Amino acid sequence: ELNKNTLKIKLGDTLSLDFLNEVLFEYQFQRVDFVTEPGEFAVRGGILDVFSFSNDEPYRIEFFGDEVDSIRTFDVETQLSTQQVKKITIIPNVENKFLQETRESFLKYIAPNTVVFVNDMEVLHERIESFFAKAKDAFATLSSELTHSKPQELFVNSELLEKQLQDFCLVTFHSAAVDASNTAIIFRTKPQPSFSKKFDLLIANLNENEANGYTNYLLCSTEEQAKRFHDIFDEVEEQVHYKTIVLSIHNGFIDDETKIACYTDHQIFERYHKFQLKNGYAKKQAITLKELNKLSQGDYVTHIDHGIGKFGGLQKIDVEGKKQEAIKLMYGERDILYVSIHSLHKISKYNGKDGAVPKIYKLGSAAWKTLKQKTKSRVKKIAFDLIKIYAKRRLEKGHQYHPDSYLQHELEASFIYEDTPDQTKATEDIKRDMESERPMDRLICGDVGFGKTEVAIRAAFKAVDNGKQVAILVPTTILAFQHHRTFRERLSDMPISVDYLNRFRTAKEKKETLANLAAGKVDIIIGTHQLVNKNVQFKDLGLLIVDEEQKFGVAVKDKLKSIKENVDVLTLTATPIPRTLQFSLMAARDLSVITTPPPNRYPIESHVIRFNEEILRDAISYEIQRGGQVFFIHNRIQNIKEVAGMLQRLVPDAKIRIGHGQMEGRKLESLMLAFMNGEFDVLVSTTIVESGLDVTNANTIFINNANNFGLSDLHQMRGRVGRSNKKAFCYFITPPFDVMTSEARKRIQALEQFTELGSGFNIAMKDLEIRGAGDILGGEQSGFINEIGFETYQKILAEAIDELKENEFKDLYEEIDGEQKVFVKETQIDSDFELLFPDNYINNITERLTLYTELTAIDTEKGLLEFQNHLKDRFGELPAQVKDLLNSVRIKWIAKSIGIEKVVMKKNKLIGYFIADQQSEFYQSNVFTKVLHFVQNNTQICKIKEKETRNGLRLLLVFENINSATKALEVLQPFLPETEIIPIT
Repeated sequence: ELNKNTLKIKLGDTLSLDFLNEVLFEYQFQRVDFVTEPGEFAVRGGILDVFSFSNDEPYRIEFFGDEVDSIRTFDVETQLSTQQVKKITIIPNVENKFLQETRESFLKYIAPNTVVFVNDMEVLHERIESFFAKAKDAFATLSSELTHSKPQELFVNSELLEKQLQDFCLVTFHSAAVDASNTAIIFRTKPQPSFSKKFDLLIANLNENEANGYTNYLLCSTEEQAKRFHDIFDEVEEQVHYKTIVLSIHNGFIDDETKIACYTDHQIFERYHKFQLKNGYAKKQAITLKELNKLSQGDYVTHIDHGIGKFGGLQKIDVEGKKQEAIKLMYGERDILYVSIHSLHKISKYNGKDGAVPKIYKLGSAAWKTLKQKTKSRVKKIAFDLIKIYAKRRLEKGHQYHPDSYLQHELEASFIYEDTPDQTKATEDIKRDMESERPMDRLICGDVGFGKTEVAIRAAFKAVDNGKQVAILVPTTILAFQHHRTFRERLSDMPISVDYLNRFRTAKEKKETLANLAAGKVDIIIGTHQLVNKNVQFKDLGLLIVDEEQKFGVAVKDKLKSIKENVDVLTLTATPIPRTLQFSLMAARDLSVITTPPPNRYPIESHVIRFNEEILRDAISYEIQRGGQVFFIHNRIQNIKEVAGMLQRLVPDAKIRIGHGQMEGRKLESLMLAFMNGEFDVLVSTTIVESGLDVTNANTIFINNANNFGLSDLHQMRGRVGRSNKKAFCYFITPPFDVMTSEARKRIQALEQFTELGSGFNIAMKDLEIRGAGDILGGEQSGFINEIGFETYQKILAEAIDELKENEFKDLYEEIDGEQKVFVKETQIDSDFELLFPDNYINNITERLTLYTELTAIDTEKGLLEFQNHLKDRFGELPAQVKDLLNSVRIKWIAKSIGIEKVVMKKNKLIGYFIADQQSEFYQSNVFTKVLHFVQNNTQICKIKEKETRNGLRLLLVFENINSATKALEVLQPFLPETEIIPIT
C-alpha cells in the first residue's frame, strides 16, 4: 500500500508543477509560505519546496519549464540550500492516510534484509513490559463515555516484539560471558587502566607497554588535545613512546592479541565524553531574535529622527510614475510618514519594559527632539566616565605575568569537560591581558552554567603561580560558600590555599583568615562585600574577580573603584548583553562573550503545569530512581513546612529537607553542603538557590507560583538543573491561565519556548536586555529606555560613543584603531527607478520586510554577494528591479566614501550632494582632491556644480544619461579603484 503511494522524482524527469501540487494535496500535505515541518510544501515561481515524512531534511525542486532542473536539500532555519541530490522519494502522511483503521508495528515497514542491533535484550524487555503495564492501568481507570482503543491495539508487547525481530538479521550485545557458540564473536580486550590524572603513572605505563612490545595510541577528540599531550610530555626528562590519533571512542582498551593499547584522552583526564547526539529531523528551533524583532501591523516602532509611531505595514507608493515600496508609520493626530526601504535602519521595534505603552507625539513636534537630546547627553556622560577610566588604565602600568607554566598546563588538562570554543577564546583573551603590562579590565558575559567559573579559576591560578594573591567578590553568602568549594576542589592537587569570608564565619575564624591574608598565607580569598572593608589587608593583591557586579550596592562599587586602581580586574556576569551593545562597550571595556553551551548538555525540558499531585509524585519518583535530586522552589516561608509535608506524603521514601534565608547561617550552610553531597533527595526552599548554586546531581526543579517571578529570575532558577550530561526537567507550577495577568502569561510562554541552551540571550529580550543595559551603564538608564525603546537607546549610545571617539578621546582612539576618517555617517538615496522586491517574486509581505531589513544591515561586498545568492536559491533568478535594488546599495557605499550625503537618480540624471558643512575637514582631505582630479580629467561624463539651497550653497556631482542603477554604479566605479565591487548585470 505504501509503495503504491510513493512518489519518486529524479533529475531530468518531465512533470508539471500543477500535477505535483495535486499529488501533494492528495498525500494530505499542507501548502504554506515557507516549509519548516514534515508534511508541508510551498510553491514560488518555478520552485517547489517539500518536506517528506521519510526524510530528515526538506527538498527544493527547481523546474525549467516542465523538466526537473535541480533537486537540493535545504535548512529550515536559514531556508538556504545545503546540497544537491539526484533523486528523492516523497511518502504520504502515513498516520492520516493509512492508519486510521488498523495500527501496524513499525517493524512491518522495514525491509526484511535489514540488520537490527539490540543493546541488552533483557533491559529492552523490562522497559516495554513496564510501559505496557502502565498503559493497562491507565486504560482500567478510564471512565469516559467514549470508546477507547485497548492497549494491545495500540502498543506492541515484548513477546510480540521478540517474535517480529526473528524475521531480521539480529545482532545483540552482551557484556557478560556467553557460551562460545558458532554465532558468538568474543573480543578479548582489557579496559584502559585508571591513572587518576597522574601523568607519571601514565608515562610509566606507556613505557612498560613499549618494553613489552605493545604499540601505544592516544586517541584525542581534537588537534588541541593532541598538542596538549605533546606539551606535557615535552617537559618530561625521559622519552615517552606513543602516537596520537584524532579520533573519539567511548572507552579505551588493551588488546593482547594484536598488542595495541588505545587510551582515550577523556578517560586520562577524567573528563565527560563528548559523543554526537543525532538530532532527528531538522525542525525549527525556538524563536530567534530576528523573529522576536519582526514587525506586525499595529506594533509600536521608533524612528530615530521622528520618534515613536505605529507600524502600518509595507505600502506601494508612486514616485513619478514608478512603483516604490515604503513603510507606513502612523503618528499622533493621524499624521502619516512613509519611510523609504533604504532608510530601514532608522526604524526599530519599540521594546519597553513589561509591555509599557509609549507616548505618541504629533509628527514634527519638539518633544521627541528634546527627549533624544536629553537621553544623549545623559548617555554621553556615562560613556565619558567609562572611557575615561578605560583610557586611564591604558596609560597605567600593572604587573606583567609570565607565560603559562607546566603547572598551568596540568591544571587546564584536568578540567573534566571539554572546553567550548568560547571558553578557549575567553581564556586566551585573559592571558593576553595578564601577560601585557597594562592592568586588565575584562568583562566575561555568558549564560547560566556555561563555564565562566572555570575561566576564572584558570585566571586565578595564573596570578597565584606568579606569586600574587587573588580576591573573588560574590553577591551572596551561599555563592561565597559554593565558589570556595569549587575552587578548593579544582585546585586540590596544587600547592594553593583557598579561604573565604562571609557572615556565617565566627569572629575567631574571620580574625585568623584576615591575619593569614595579610601575611600572604592565603592565596585566594572568596567573600561577600566584607572583602572591601578597611580591615581586609593583602600582602600582594594581583587579581580581583567580581561575580555579578550589578548585584552590589553603590557603596560597594565605590570601594571597588579604589581597589581596582592598578590590579587586574575580571568581572563575570550572566546578564546577557545585546550584540549591538557589545560593540559599543568594546570602546569602554574589554569584553569576552561565552555563548556556546558545554558539549552534551541537553536542553532543559520545560513544562507549565497546574498543581497536580500525580505529576509531582511521578516526576519526583523518576528523578530519585535515576539517582538524582530535586529542587522545589516555594517562595513563602509562612507555609513552606506544609508544602514539604505534602511532598513527603506523595513520596514517602524520599528524604526531604527545608531551606530558607531566615535560617541560622551555620544551619543553612550545612544544609546546602549536605544537598551538594547528595545526603538527601528533595530540597524545598525559597529563591536562595537563584544565583550560582551548582548541584550537578540535581536535574529536576519545580517552581511553585511561577507567575509571580520575573523572567530572568525564572531563567536563573531553571539554570540550577541540567548542569551535567543528564536530561533535566523544569516544571513551572501556575494557576490557570485565565486568572494570570497577561504579562505573567507572556513570561511563562517565553520560557517554555526557550528551552535551548544559551537562550538566556533570547529569553525575553525585553525584560533582560533592559536590565542588562541598565546594569552596565548604571541603573537610572531604565527610565530612558522605556521612553524611547531599547533599540533606539542602543543607537543613541553608539552615536554618543562615536562622538566621544571623534572629539574628546580622538588621540586615544587614533592610537588604538589607526582607522581612516569617515566623513559621512550615512547616504540617502532618492530615485525614480523601481528598486524593490516585486510581489510576483516574493509575495509574502513579512518576508519582504525581513529581507529589506537584512539588506539594509549589509556593509560588505562579500555579504551582498551572499545575500544575492540566497535570493537566487530561494526565489529563483533575480528580476531587473531586484538587480537595481542591490546595485543601489553599492551606489550608497561609493557615494558615502567620497563625501556624498545624498544621491538623487531621477529623469536620467545622477546628482550627488557633497557634505553640507562648508567647514568640514572633508574639503581639505585627499578624498576630495581625488574626486576633483577625476572630474577634471572626465568632463565629458561628469561635472561639479554649485546650487543655492535653503541651507546655503551646496556642491553637487552631476552625471547625465543614467537610465538604471546598474549604469549609475558603472559611472561611480572609477572613484574606488582599490575596491572590488561587482555590479549585477
